Amino acid sequence: MAEPVLLQADLPGLPFLSSGKVRDMFDLGDSLLIVTTDRLSAFDVVMANGIPFKGKVLNRISEFWFGFLGVPHHLITCDVDKMPPEVRRHADLLRDRSMVVRKAKPFPVECVARGYLIGSGWKDYQATGKVCGLLLPKGLKQASKLPQPIFTPATKAQTGHDENIGFDEVVKTVGKGSAEKLRDLTLSIYSRASAYAETKGLILADTKFEFGVVDGEII
Repeated sequence: MAEPVLLQADLPGLPFLSSGKVRDMFDLGDSLLIVTTDRLSAFDVVMANGIPFKGKVLNRISEFWFGFLGVPHHLITCDVDKMPPEVRRHADLLRDRSMVVRKAKPFPVECVARGYLIGSGWKDYQATGKVCGLLLPKGLKQASKLPQPIFTPATKAQTGHDENIGFDEVVKTVGKGSAEKLRDLTLSIYSRASAYAETKGLILADTKFEFGVVDGEII
């Protein structure tokens, strides 16, 4: 029998909190249940049709990186059998595509690391020779590898596209100490992740991290 495509998590008895482009969230009190659906989004548009197994694959990828990177994170468990009883009632739907996580106070910035000049970074470079206010060497081509990874934060838009901002804007938003920690964490995690990806024949051109605070700790 073909794998069913999950476009929306319907979990009677669990308080629905919100939906992102791909994930649905439910409030468990001290924690959250995140369900990774099979929805497909591109350029901030959610498509009508999903992809079988997509959510399960994404959930397993997330679980791997949280374990591999060795930094504090919000993940409590991806094992449905270890989740609260009210969640286990929906085990058949949730298995392999859900996680219970700690609640955190999010930083209102997207923490982007770039190792290659592509996407909006390439667009900015063509116009100004800079990316998020950082002056780059002249003569770079599209998809050029940068001399070293750079921190190029963005706004955390509730709708539409995020907008690139400079480090000074991050300082104004979260304070100098937190901004420096976010920058250092972003570049450190990206460097480790991209080095691992290269051992698998993959180029991690750029990526985005989101951070929050739990009990005074940045995760």
